[in-house]
Amino acid sequence: MAAQHVPATPDNFNVWFVYSMGVPSDLQRAIDILIGNRCKFDANVNRDLFSTYVAAPDGSAASLASQQLHSVMDAAQVFLATAIADNHAQMRAIHDVADQGQAGSDPKLLVQQLMSELAKAASRATKLEASFADKTRELEAIRENLSKSEERARTDTLTGLPNRRALEEFFRKAQIAAMEQGEPLSLLMLDIDHFKKFNDSFGHGVGDQVLRLMAQVLRDKVREVDLPARYGGEELIAVLPGADLSAAAVIAERVRRSIAECQITRRSTGETLPSITVSIGAAQFQPGEAMGDLVERCDRALYLAKRNGRNRVVAETELDREIAAV
Repeated sequence: MAAQHVPATPDNFNVWFVYSMGVPSDLQRAIDILIGNRCKFDANVNRDLFSTYVAAPDGSAASLASQQLHSVMDAAQVFLATAIADNHAQMRAIHDVADQGQAGSDPKLLVQQLMSELAKAASRATKLEASFADKTRELEAIRENLSKSEERARTDTLTGLPNRRALEEFFRKAQIAAMEQGEPLSLLMLDIDHFKKFNDSFGHGVGDQVLRLMAQVLRDKVREVDLPARYGGEELIAVLPGADLSAAAVIAERVRRSIAECQITRRSTGETLPSITVSIGAAQFQPGEAMGDLVERCDRALYLAKRNGRNRVVAETELDREIAAV
C-alpha cells in the first residue's frame, strides 16, 4: 500500500489484505494489472476495488435468504440424523433376525420379519426422498429470489437499463480486460436536448416516456458486448469494450440518428409530439485512468456538442482543437 501510495483507511486495508491472501483471484489479477499499467490508486479506484471485490452484499433480500438457508440446512440436518437413526435401527433388527435364525427359529417367521423391516426401510426412504425434494425446491426458490433481487439492485426502475452500480462493475471489468489484452475501450454519454423545456411543456409523465424511448433506442443500437446504462437524470451512458474512438463515433451517430427519427405520441390523447434530439460525447479510455477521468472527458465532449448546436456527436479529439483555437 505504501509503495502504491494507497491511503491507510479501513476499506483500503481490507482490499489489500484480501489481495495479499490471493482470494479472490479476480482482485489479485485486477490490482496486478493496475500496478503493471502504473495506474494511480486514487479515491475512485480504491472505492471501486472495495465495492466490486470486497464489500459484502446487504439488504433485506440477502438477510431473508440467509434465514431461509439456515432453515433448509437445519431441516436437512434433521433428515440426515433421522436417516442415520433409522439405518441403525434397521441393522439391529436384521441382526436380531440373524440371531433368531441361528437359534433355530421358524424360517417362515424370519422371512416375514425381514420383509417387514425392508418395507419399513422402503417407506422411510420414500419419505426422506420426498422431504429432500421439498428442500431442493426451496433452495431453487431462494436462488431465484436472490437472482431477481440482484437484478433489481442493478437496474434503473424507470428505463430498465443497468444503473450506476452495474455500470461501475462492468466498467471495472472492461477496464482490466482492456489493459490486459491491449484492446481499446470507449465511452458514450447522451443527453436529451432541451429536456427541461420538453418537461415543462408536456409534463414529467411524457418526459419519463421520452427517457424510456431513448433508453430503448440506445439498447437496440449498441452492440451485444456493450453496456448501455442510466447515468443520472436524463443522461445515459454506454461502455463500448473493444471499440476505439472512431468506432465509438460510428455507434454514437447511429444512436443519434435513430432517436431523431423517432415519432413520439402522447399515450393519453394520441397527440403527436415534437421530435427529440440528443447530443452525444465520445471518449476513449487511457490505460490506468479511473472511470471518473474518462467520464469527465466524455462529459466535456457532450457539452461541446450542445454548445455547437446540439443534435450531434462530438469526440474528445475536438476538445483539443477547441483549446488550440482559443
